[in-house]
Amino acid sequence: MEEYMLETRHISKAFGKQLAVDDVSIKVKKHTIYGLLGPNGAGKSTLLKMLTGLLRPTKGEIVINGHPWSRKVLKDIGALIESPALYGNLTAYENLLVHAKLLHLPDSRIQEVLNIVGLENTGKKKASQFSLGMKQRLGIAKALLDHPKLLILDEPTNGLDPLGIQDLRKLIKSFAENGITVILSSHILSEVKQLADYIGIIQNGKLRYEGKIDESQDLEKLFIDVVNKQ
Repeated sequence: MEEYMLETRHISKAFGKQLAVDDVSIKVKKHTIYGLLGPNGAGKSTLLKMLTGLLRPTKGEIVINGHPWSRKVLKDIGALIESPALYGNLTAYENLLVHAKLLHLPDSRIQEVLNIVGLENTGKKKASQFSLGMKQRLGIAKALLDHPKLLILDEPTNGLDPLGIQDLRKLIKSFAENGITVILSSHILSEVKQLADYIGIIQNGKLRYEGKIDESQDLEKLFIDVVNKQ
């Protein structure tokens, strides 16, 4: 029997008469990286926002680690959706301290996650002075604070330079190696091919394809074929 960290069962999300997510069922195995692909506006972010409780599904069910979605399962989920919400006037440590206090976590956890994301030497530098890559890593550190079992990253490499992308790629790979399941949303096919074990392709709110990545496969051709097949 497969062990899944996440299952969505026929979930849909409507905004008025517009279906942003339409009857989507995905399965994400534990300790893997799942790449969620689709053109801009396909419904990826809406789906991720339902997983994190930012939006409520119109229909369907979400199961996290074998349990139906509830506020309790949020403890197992860390997320970086869109731009990280940071206090620009605070240091990396101080930003994380705010959230550690809210989560009743020991201060020692802050240094642990700063070490994980490579921001342990930023000292008194304010978050407003960080590069985009550093801000992304601080956002991921914030998502890691409460020891999540599932990490959700929405377009984490957006706007990064090649070096920043390479650093973030190594970081994301390390999560799965250390027992964290990762869902990675992106429209950059080359990035997903280098990172993901499985992919799902969404177009017009529908799941058009789901499967294991084959290294010999032409992901760009698969993506175009799936998206154009309506």
